[in-house]
Amino acid sequence: MTAMNLFETYSARVNAALARLSERGALPAGLDLRRVVVEPTKDAAHGDLATNAAMVLAKEAGTNPRALAQLICEELASDETIVKTEIAGPGFINLTLQPAIFTAILKSAVEAGLDYGRGAFKPEPKINVEYVSANPTGPMHVGHGRGAVFGDSLANVLAFAGHNVAREYYINDAGAQVDVLARSAFLRYREALGETIGEIPEGLYPGDYLVSVGQTLAQAHGDALLAKPESEWLPLVRAVAIDGMMAMIRDDLAALGVVHDVFFSERSLQKVDGNLDAVAETIADLRARDLIYEGRLPPPKGQKDEDWEDREQTLFRATRFGDDVDRPILKSDGSYTYFANDIAYHRSKFTRGFTEMIDVWGADHGGYVKRMQAAVKAVTGGAGALDVKLCQLVRLLRNGEQVRMSKRSGDFVTLREVIDEVGRDAVRFMMIFRKNDATLDFDLAKVVEQSKDNPVFYVQYAHARCASIFRQAREAFPDLDLSPVKLAQADLAMLTDEAEIGIVKMIAAYPRMIEGAALAHEPHRVAFFVHELASAFHSLWNKGKDSPQLRFVNQTDRKSTEARLAFVHAVRSVLASGLAVAGVAAPEEMR
Repeated sequence: MTAMNLFETYSARVNAALARLSERGALPAGLDLRRVVVEPTKDAAHGDLATNAAMVLAKEAGTNPRALAQLICEELASDETIVKTEIAGPGFINLTLQPAIFTAILKSAVEAGLDYGRGAFKPEPKINVEYVSANPTGPMHVGHGRGAVFGDSLANVLAFAGHNVAREYYINDAGAQVDVLARSAFLRYREALGETIGEIPEGLYPGDYLVSVGQTLAQAHGDALLAKPESEWLPLVRAVAIDGMMAMIRDDLAALGVVHDVFFSERSLQKVDGNLDAVAETIADLRARDLIYEGRLPPPKGQKDEDWEDREQTLFRATRFGDDVDRPILKSDGSYTYFANDIAYHRSKFTRGFTEMIDVWGADHGGYVKRMQAAVKAVTGGAGALDVKLCQLVRLLRNGEQVRMSKRSGDFVTLREVIDEVGRDAVRFMMIFRKNDATLDFDLAKVVEQSKDNPVFYVQYAHARCASIFRQAREAFPDLDLSPVKLAQADLAMLTDEAEIGIVKMIAAYPRMIEGAALAHEPHRVAFFVHELASAFHSLWNKGKDSPQLRFVNQTDRKSTEARLAFVHAVRSVLASGLAVAGVAAPEEMR
């Protein structure tokens, strides 16, 4: 049998049993088996695995679930790896497996090391994950950091599960906000030339992060820009300011361990190959399919919509694709709405080969989801899909008290300040140790505590303990071959304690967890899993203090030491693998 994925293996065996029942006429042919799942039992006392096969197929089979469950159990009785089948409740089937199955899985985990649970590479479909995409008008705050960590961890999960993933950042460099940035930078340019600028005027960006941009402009142009009208200096200053802000953002992301494959400029949509305008091209394509028309919209009910105007305007038929109302794509002055640019941008993703798109946004953009999903359906002819993941707010605390002020930005704490204070690992792990759609309280004091109440320390400490066991083993048995190949040959049947078996079953569930996290686009599952595994391992460590026979290194019993070192190697590999997916280090020692 294939021991690398327990649930995949037994899903195939249950499906094979159903196929045999169909061949005998006990079940109709052509049943849809996609709803049939094999999963862990909720209570280990009820077995190792459970399937809902009888529950979901009984109606189509024209029988009741318990009767169908009995037929399935009889069909599975010939499987020598299944010790017992049991019908539970209205028709669920619990399976108890031979212990050798879990021994084989542990062996495969030892041999695979950090590749245990990795999916086979799937070149298609290509998946585009767009995240962060903060306006290039200043440093990132901790809210941006949550989106950055979520998006990057999600891309890691998808890649580990075998998917072909591209990580993308959309540079919002075409809106009014970058003109405000340019005017703010020009003020700092005048300051760099020796002028006293006083208090920053209302409506401009006040942070001192633009001082260096002003100095760059002064060094490059001297005072020459002062004599030019705004229409001439604005484009030049805007380009320099955006470059400066993006360099700062890239540097901050690198400090967080986030690296994008693509930085896509919004401005490029309107300046592609000279005269070609990608937004106009997109609108023309939609118009040719009768998806653009001239009309008047009723005022929005109960919520502000910046694109709404009380006039006849050019509209996209968003309601054809599931949106609540049709959407404007041109402003009264003839310029494009943000939505028009975003439609063209997602059309660009599709033309670049991405049929699956994931956007990571802040929760304040929740009202924008339906229209973008409608737009993607329209521009891809239904061949593309967009999943939008919203990240809720981050409340920054210190010993329970909210932290608001920043030395660098003037009005918010920057992401870089948080990374510099508590470290990359604490930021990354805690940002996905809560589901993305729940508000996150991030306490600067608690995330650096060395205690079991600090999740990132608790998981890293478990990995460090695993490493310490191997150092102890080398001292006790200097001639012991600790290579994975050799450890996999140990007598793993010696692991019979309930706590050890429980951890082996957790290791067996790792590939399934990775698949589920990738399918659901939920990287928090990885953080939850490694924390649960770390907790179980710490408990086993403590159990060994009172039960010498459970100690990982026993100088008087070489065989049990080899078996337990193989076990520890598997635990360490899964912890390191999960931490790597989260973008967190797996230390060999904790100081």
